[in-house]
Amino acid sequence: MKFEHIRHKPPLELEEDRPLVVACNPLRSNVNLSTIFRTAGCCGVKEIIATGNVKLISKIARDGAEQVNLTTKNSLPPVLKKLKIEGYTLVGLEQTTNSTRLSDYAFPKKTVIVVGSEREGLSDECLALLDAVVEIPVWGMPYSYNVATATSMALYEYCRQYPTG
Repeated sequence: MKFEHIRHKPPLELEEDRPLVVACNPLRSNVNLSTIFRTAGCCGVKEIIATGNVKLISKIARDGAEQVNLTTKNSLPPVLKKLKIEGYTLVGLEQTTNSTRLSDYAFPKKTVIVVGSEREGLSDECLALLDAVVEIPVWGMPYSYNVATATSMALYEYCRQYPTG
């Protein structure tokens, strides 16, 4: 039996908008932010909140610009406090003493994935606001994944748990 493979299937349709937000501490690399932006578009994320010197590289971010709203802020903690009041669960992507493996974590549907900067991770002020912290185990060096790669993994896991929105 021969199978025909057609490239570029249309995206899956969501039954409802995802109540999922990505919030980023200042990132050192616009490549990372642009990659996160593109992945967010693929995952049906409607909003990214970014702080710091925010600039998207269009060749990388590509079609995400049509789907994802990028909001820039001066500081992340006030935004996180507001989102928490709105009923979002704040889930940090970081390695801490009490973090849960990403594969073992059940995301609440209304979630903010909070991403730290490349070298420093999440600030103590942001960590104090989080409801949960998830980590992605590593089996070699360096001790953590690139921020865009880790965010992509977390977004995929959320989407795996909520495939229809």
